[in-house]
Amino acid sequence: MGLFRKPSFLLSNTMFFITVSGFLVTVISAADYTTLVFKGCAAQKFQDPSGIYAQNLKNLLNSLVSQSSQKIYFTATSGDGQNAIMGLYQCRGDLSNDLCHACVTKVPDLIDKLCGKVVAARVQLSGCFLKYEVAGFEQVSETELLYKVCGSTKASGTGFEERRDAAFETMVDGVKNGSNGLFYTGEYQSVFVLGQCEGDLSSGDCGECVNTAVQSVKSECGDSISGQLYLNKCYLSYSYYPNGVPSISSTSGTRQHTQRTVAIAVGGVAALGFGVVCLMFVRSIFKKRLERC
Repeated sequence: MGLFRKPSFLLSNTMFFITVSGFLVTVISAADYTTLVFKGCAAQKFQDPSGIYAQNLKNLLNSLVSQSSQKIYFTATSGDGQNAIMGLYQCRGDLSNDLCHACVTKVPDLIDKLCGKVVAARVQLSGCFLKYEVAGFEQVSETELLYKVCGSTKASGTGFEERRDAAFETMVDGVKNGSNGLFYTGEYQSVFVLGQCEGDLSSGDCGECVNTAVQSVKSECGDSISGQLYLNKCYLSYSYYPNGVPSISSTSGTRQHTQRTVAIAVGGVAALGFGVVCLMFVRSIFKKRLERC
């Protein structure tokens, strides 16, 4: 599918992208796998006096959502000829079927709210994406840049680029030769990396796509210690932890869950701080009552 291979902020005005979230998602948890990363909507609305496109789109989305409880990647077509609508979804390779289904289930409503009745749309969440397009939609390069975000923190000292590049090399090799299909996640000397390709790519094409993403993110993000970059057929993210990648035990619901995101760590600190404040408040109340006695 050629969906969103020609976004307006890069090449044309046939469609547009709005960047919604700047979070750098590295590892999925039940709390953040449905975070909106970006959305793309075609500028053209359905010309649909008979309602056939609307019905075909409804049938397509229902089919995709239904399949997401069994597979992490699926393609489908609804309708015939010029009325046909093609679509697909894909979940992160480390999501369980239950979490994949929960993620994909959220997308149809988001497409309707964010895009309306358009001839093509894509919504990317942190744990999955879903896209569709009508028959005859324009096809362009598989490695077209869709979205990027670079962390504001820059690397200090020496050695970051060497570690990052070595981690990228491991990731490119991993998506080509790994046991988990076209998906890889891991760390190398405090750099956590993740890469994934669309499910219809061969392992060789996946490696080429991710390698293109690597070159792009190095150019786009420079010495930022974190970044995400999405191409049409693949994406990657990376995060550098100078003090070592935090780790937690495996969690039910994900197939791999070995690193903790910055967001989770910050949330834990915030919760601890809130608990301390509450404890101090209760202590002060008891102290005042004792003084009155």
